[in-house]
Amino acid sequence: MIASTVKIIRAKKELRTQIKEWHMKGLRVGMVPTMGALHHGHLSLIKEIQKHVDKVVVSIFVNPKQFGPNEDFDKYPRQETADIKKLAEVHTDLLYAPSAKEIYPEGFLTNVKVTKITEGLCASKRPGHFDGVTTVVTKLLLQCLPDVALFGEKDFQQYTVLKQLADDLDIPTEVMCGKLIRDEDGLATSSRNVYLTPDARQIALEIPKTLKRIVDEIEGNIRPIEESLNRGIEHLLKSGVKEIQYLEIRKSQNLEPVTDAITEPSRVLIAAVVGGVRLIDNMPIQKPQ
Repeated sequence: MIASTVKIIRAKKELRTQIKEWHMKGLRVGMVPTMGALHHGHLSLIKEIQKHVDKVVVSIFVNPKQFGPNEDFDKYPRQETADIKKLAEVHTDLLYAPSAKEIYPEGFLTNVKVTKITEGLCASKRPGHFDGVTTVVTKLLLQCLPDVALFGEKDFQQYTVLKQLADDLDIPTEVMCGKLIRDEDGLATSSRNVYLTPDARQIALEIPKTLKRIVDEIEGNIRPIEESLNRGIEHLLKSGVKEIQYLEIRKSQNLEPVTDAITEPSRVLIAAVVGGVRLIDNMPIQKPQ
């Protein structure tokens, strides 16, 4: 058993008692919801939120409602002991690790749905995914009632959806976006990266390189958007990427599609399958000068 300064709570009643105690002392509380298998991207979010709050809660819950019937719920990496050690190293105050029954007790019938911005992109290949995400995050935020919650930039559609969710439902939590973190070779950090073989990882590295090329072409007025995206798709498929689920440009504010010209801050977003592993990534695009 690992000695750790991280307090571990598994029941919402105990969690609420602890958060209430902190709030009564005038302390600001931040939350970083995760599904575990923590990597340095997660740890960067914890370090970032520590700049804004006095106490940090990290939740670990592999949410069955956001996995489709043919996705990797059963084999999704679960390594709580290693995660606790990492949380202690970055001075996390509290780990909330509820069971499925704690989140979805017997008789649970409610589903939280955000419309419009959940259409397209990841939703096209993962029907019901965002309903699962918005339902569990609503539960986590209401169970904890943190002052701030931080979500990673890599899942940019998810961040946009969750910010809309908190605003629409008047949840008194500020939803912030944490910077996308990359491994030393440029690949966006992900718990699923452990599934990549060395050869598959080399192929996957073409994803951030292609996104950067598209950003440079569009910001530099070198090629029209459609041509740049098509060339990117062609290159990735030739490089060995098995499937490109989407490669699109969307407005950063509301995820509206961009096809003609960049008139406001936007993003190029991608989901692709490499070596049987689904990877997502994105990069910001500024309005050309």
